[in-house]
Amino acid sequence: MKLTILGGGGFRVPLVHRALLGDHAEGRVTRVTLYDVDAGRLAAIGGVLAEQAAGVPDAPEVTATTDLDEALRGADFVFSAIRVGGLAGRAADERVALAEGVLGQETVGAGGIAYGLRTVPVAVSVARRIAEVAPDAWVINFTNPAGLVTEAMSRVLGDRVIGICDSPVGLGRRVARLLGADPDRAFLDYAGLNHLGWLRGVRVDGRDELPRLLADPEALGSFEEGRLFGPEWLRSLGAVPNEYLHYYYFNREAVRSYREARLTRGAYLREQQEAFYGSPSLATWRATLAEREATYMAANREAAGAGERAEEDLEPGGYEQVALALMRAVARDERTTLILNVRNGTTLPVLDADAVVEVPCVVGSGGAHPLSVSPLPDHAVGLVTAVKAAEREVLAAAESGSRQAAVKAFALHPLVDSVSVARRLLDAYVNEHPALGYLAQPRHR
Repeated sequence: MKLTILGGGGFRVPLVHRALLGDHAEGRVTRVTLYDVDAGRLAAIGGVLAEQAAGVPDAPEVTATTDLDEALRGADFVFSAIRVGGLAGRAADERVALAEGVLGQETVGAGGIAYGLRTVPVAVSVARRIAEVAPDAWVINFTNPAGLVTEAMSRVLGDRVIGICDSPVGLGRRVARLLGADPDRAFLDYAGLNHLGWLRGVRVDGRDELPRLLADPEALGSFEEGRLFGPEWLRSLGAVPNEYLHYYYFNREAVRSYREARLTRGAYLREQQEAFYGSPSLATWRATLAEREATYMAANREAAGAGERAEEDLEPGGYEQVALALMRAVARDERTTLILNVRNGTTLPVLDADAVVEVPCVVGSGGAHPLSVSPLPDHAVGLVTAVKAAEREVLAAAESGSRQAAVKAFALHPLVDSVSVARRLLDAYVNEHPALGYLAQPRHR
């Protein structure tokens, strides 16, 4: 079985490769093709993978190419993890937004809109090549903003593209551990959009155990989301929000913390990864990864006074495990339940059938099918519908080149508080990113 990884020179590719090395079952991935536009990064990651595979007798064969069609040809699965504009683009997204006093995070607020506006056209182009060159392939999308990009690609590929994210995985693992439940046996009643979801129930043997946690202030304050949001707020919500909702519930504090930091997250990762790619090896990759995990959402923890990350939360094991479980389920019809980004159908009645949502799905050889979840409470409906409206304007702008739609995308987002700010943001981002030239202001003669 062949897996093609788009963004194959990316820093997190060795995590996927490591997961594949641990899979020895019949029908496993035997060939991996790395695709990237940057040959130097491909060579660096290829060297790390070779080191990682040393001594593993049935390790998948790894090849690399900068030719997209060559990479796609014969693929059974395509794992998309591209970053249009690189980390320099992410750092610019953050800087431009913060200059206007609004959030520039990679997937949330103005930064997420800017990233989407330059990524969606590329993702759609890739989807068209997949449909042409590898029409039978299943596409697993991790490219951020994951829900938005998955929805864009689904307009070409239908249900053969499935989005994944590691945030719900980590949340479910932490809550199940606190409740003394086996995460593999617990059903997580989780729903929303990517980076905008809520855990409303944890059912074990038909019984919802989450109320037991919500009734225990000490236990609520003992894990990452409890420290980030505070036990009182979790009890008020009657749910545990995805960590990214901190940007919404504590927006002023998050913006202030980001502005006061020595480096924004994107600038920090750019500096860190430049050092790694300058001297790549498995040892330096591991050290860089450990530092990356330890500093994850550091500005938010600083704003919340949450302290350092707990040791049990530092071990990566999120999206690559979801990707492997998803591939196993589809390729071998090993039915499982995973929280994924898929087309809504009738799962969340407040959204239309084609809207990509993040919900539990049953997965098998026929793909991923969303399961019934509890109705969203009113406060969640407001955020979900507002953010989806902004995402739809991104899709409209990317398809038509409409500046009006792009301004609406910024202005309709709950974390951008002014149409005037939205217009200035778009102009500033167009000046920063050549990929946004299609949204440049027409010149009048």
